[in-house]
Amino acid sequence: MPETTHQGRGRLAFGGDYNPEQWPESVWHEDVRLMREAGVTMVSVGIFSWALLEPRPGVHDFGWLDRLLDLLHDNGIDADLGTPTVSPPAWFYRAHPDALPVSREGVRHAFGSRAAICHSSPAYREAAAAITTRLAERYSAHPALAMWHVHNEYGVPVSACYCDNCAAHFRRWLQGRHGSAEAVNDAWGTTFWGLRYGTLDEIDPPRLTPTAGNPAHQLDYRRFADDTMRENFRRERDILHRHAPGTPVTTNFMTALSQCDTVDYWAWGREVDLVTNDHYLMTDGRRTHVNLAMAADLTRSVAGGAPWLLLEHSTSGVSWQPRNPAKRPGEMARNSLAHVARGSQGAMFFQWRQSRKGAEKFHSAMLPHAGTDSRVWREVVRLGADIGSLAALKDTRTVADVAMVWDWQSWWAQSLEWRPSEDHDARERADSFYEALYDRHLTVDFAHPEADLSAHPMVVVPALYLASEEAGRNLRGYVESGGTLVVSYFSGIVDEHDAVHPGAYPGVLRDVLGLTVEEWSPLGKGESVGVTGPGRAQVTADVWTEFVVPRGAETVWTYDDGPAAGGPAVTRHRLGRGTAWYVSTRLDPAALDTILAGAGEDAGIAPRTGLPRDVEVVRRAGRSGDYLFAINHTEHDAKVPLEAPGTELLGGERAAGQLTVPAGAVRVVLLDA
Repeated sequence: MPETTHQGRGRLAFGGDYNPEQWPESVWHEDVRLMREAGVTMVSVGIFSWALLEPRPGVHDFGWLDRLLDLLHDNGIDADLGTPTVSPPAWFYRAHPDALPVSREGVRHAFGSRAAICHSSPAYREAAAAITTRLAERYSAHPALAMWHVHNEYGVPVSACYCDNCAAHFRRWLQGRHGSAEAVNDAWGTTFWGLRYGTLDEIDPPRLTPTAGNPAHQLDYRRFADDTMRENFRRERDILHRHAPGTPVTTNFMTALSQCDTVDYWAWGREVDLVTNDHYLMTDGRRTHVNLAMAADLTRSVAGGAPWLLLEHSTSGVSWQPRNPAKRPGEMARNSLAHVARGSQGAMFFQWRQSRKGAEKFHSAMLPHAGTDSRVWREVVRLGADIGSLAALKDTRTVADVAMVWDWQSWWAQSLEWRPSEDHDARERADSFYEALYDRHLTVDFAHPEADLSAHPMVVVPALYLASEEAGRNLRGYVESGGTLVVSYFSGIVDEHDAVHPGAYPGVLRDVLGLTVEEWSPLGKGESVGVTGPGRAQVTADVWTEFVVPRGAETVWTYDDGPAAGGPAVTRHRLGRGTAWYVSTRLDPAALDTILAGAGEDAGIAPRTGLPRDVEVVRRAGRSGDYLFAINHTEHDAKVPLEAPGTELLGGERAAGQLTVPAGAVRVVLLDA
C-alpha cells in the first residue's frame, strides 16, 4: 500500500456519511476523485451495513469493506468507521422476534425500518457485541481509521420498549437504584390510589392504563430506557477501546430540543471520547438559524466546552418533514460555519452521494442527483476550501457570555400527564429565553442545575420543574457569590421522584428568589393579561399567572388584571453579593428582552450595540489567536464593529474598525494580538 499523508488529521473535518454499498464498485473511484476535488477529509462508513458484513449468522464478508478502506487511505481520506448495530439483519429478527420493540400500547413493531430494537434483548446485546468485536479485530490497525462510530442516533425513533424482557430488566434496574420494593413504594408515593407493590416482581413497565399512571413510575422508566441504551453503547465502546486503544469512540447525538427528547445528554457526554452531533433545520416557522445556534451551544456544553464535531447536517432540503424546502444560496455555508463558530471541529453531512432508492432518496447530499453541474455541488466545493482555510483554529474554544440551566430529566418529568396547563411547555420556554439572549448578541453556555456556574456573570433558568435540593443550594450559592440569576415560572417544584418539595412553591428556589407562590392560575386558551413595569411600561402576558408573595424580593412588574391583578409579576431579590430575578408569567418578547436587559445590567454585561438583528457574532480563542465569526443571516449587507484589526481568513483581506459582511455571507477574522 503506498504511503499517504492524511492531511485531514491536521485540519477541520469535512465530509459526510458514505454509503458505497448502495452503488457498484465502479462508482467508488469516481467518488473518491470528487471527494478530493471537494476537499473531503473524512467519511463515515459502515453504519447500516450489518446485513452485508454478516449475511448469515456467523458468516462474514469483509472483502468490500477492506477494498473501500484501502481506497480511502490511498486517497488521503479518513474513515469514521461505524458499528452497524442500529440495523440488525432480517435473519436476526427471524431467529429472535422478541428483539423487536413493543410499544406502550402493547404493539410489537415489525422489521422494515431502522432502529427497531429492544435494548434489553439478550440476543441483540450478544449479536451487537459479536459484530463489534469482529470489526475491531479486523480494522483496529487500519491506517484509514480515524474514529469509531457506535450505532446511530440512539433514542430515535424508538428509545423505550415495554416487552417482558424489558420488564425483567427494569426490575433489576430498580433493585440497583432503590434496593427494595418498599423503597420503590416510598419514592413513587404508591399509597396514592392504592398502587403499592409487595415485591419487585410485581412491577411492570408503565404500560397503557385507563387514566394517568403514576408519574414517578413513568419518570423512572424513562431513566431506565436511557440507561439501557447507554449500557449498550458502553459495551461496544469498551470492546473498541480494548482492540484499538487511542482511537476515539463516539456516537452521534441529536441534542436539539426540536429533534430528540428521550436522551439525557449530560450523562451521555461523559461516556464518549468525542462529542458528535447531528442537526437538521426544522421548517416549523421559526428562525431556523437560532435553533441551529442553540443546538450548537448545547452540544458544546455537553462536551464540557471541549472540541466537538458536527457529524451530520444537510446540504439542502431533507425528506422527512411535512414540507422540505431547499436551502437558499449560501445557507449551507452559513449553517456549517455557524456550527464551527460555536465549537465544532468541522462540518460533516448526510450524505456524500444522494441515494436513488430507499426512504431518504429525496434527502439532499453533497453530490446530488443533479451531479457536479449544480449549485449544491459548487457550494460544497467552495465550503470545502473555506473549511480547509480554518485549520489553525482547531486549538481554540468558543467564548460564552452567559449560561442557561437545562436538565433533560426535568423536561421528562414536566412532560408527564396532569400538569397545571398543557400550554406551558419547557422546550418553548427554553427556546424563547435562548432567542431573547441570541437577539442581545450573547453566546450561551448550557449547564446542568448542579454544575459549577461561577464562570458566568448571568445564569438563566427557563424551565426547571424538577430541581434537587443540591440544585437549590447550587443556585443560591451562585447568587450569594455575586451571580445574577433569572428564573421563569413553574421551576423548583418537585424533587427527583416528582414529589412536591415541602412547603410553599417554588420549593428549593424560595430562598434564593426571596418569595413564595401561594398558588398558580394558568390562563385559558387565547387569554392574556396586562403587566406594568418601570416607567409605567405596559406589556401583555399569557399562559400563566401566579399569586406571588415577596419575602425579601422587591416587585419590579405588576399584574394589571387577571387572577393575580395588583400582585407581583416580576420580582428582583438581592442576596449576598448577587441578584435573583423571578418571572411569574409568559411575557411577550419585548418585555422579556427588557427583563434580560435589567438582569444584564446587574451582571455587568455591556449591551452589544451596533449589531443588526440576525447578524451573528461569535468568538473562538486559544493558542493560535482570537477569531471572530460574523454570520449575516439577512438580505442586506451589515457592518460589524471590530475591537481590533485583523485578517479575514476566507478572503485574505485586512479588516479594521468595521467589518463589512455581505448579505447572506460569512466572514472570519483572526484578530491581531
